[in-house]
Amino acid sequence: MSGNPSKAEVDPPERILRAAAEILAADGREAVSTRAVSARANVQSPTIYRHFGDMRQLLDAAASRSLADYLATKRSRPHTDDPVEDLRTGWNTHVEFGLRNPHVYTVLYGDPRPGATPQGVAEGEAILLGLVRRIAEAGRLRVGVERAAAMMHSACRGVTITLLSTPAPERDPDLSAATREAILTSITTGAETADTTGVGPRAVALKALLDPPPAALTAAEVTLLAEWLDRLTARA
Repeated sequence: MSGNPSKAEVDPPERILRAAAEILAADGREAVSTRAVSARANVQSPTIYRHFGDMRQLLDAAASRSLADYLATKRSRPHTDDPVEDLRTGWNTHVEFGLRNPHVYTVLYGDPRPGATPQGVAEGEAILLGLVRRIAEAGRLRVGVERAAAMMHSACRGVTITLLSTPAPERDPDLSAATREAILTSITTGAETADTTGVGPRAVALKALLDPPPAALTAAEVTLLAEWLDRLTARA
């Protein structure tokens, strides 16, 4: 007896999600129509809207599903002793995912809508913040955690979209690495200077270590301390 459930045994929402993800990966977002998804998932059109609201929400969910394996890989990979190297690896994996899954990537990152971030993108940003926070805790971050994460995310996303927009034979094979290293140089210190850095990286490290804030401080004290640390970081 087979261990895999038949299509009929899988719940309609799961069938719909799988169908949309398969169509998206193979043929692009324009191919993810109500008719195509209904036929592949063996459901009626109203079922799609009942579970996902509209086709845009279904597209986001399908793309996030395709990104799930990638996110699982990032979570399962053990951290090294070098948090900067771990961030470098995360950048490489992100770009690689985009180039291997262009249709999925453009749905997730090529059509930004403030206030409507796909779940997969939000989870990826949380992972990035965690990687950057480890660098801060090691005393090797020159700027604040949020600023550093935003710089990395913006640059990595921009590089990936640029490469996807360029015919494969014309792509600069060194663009990703060159951009990555330029950003890392601007936001991190070298491992050999981590213990002798100035006030800026130390302020960043202390702020990272105070998340979550200690019970010994009141909310007002935490806010004031964070403001002081941000000032020290900005003026370093």
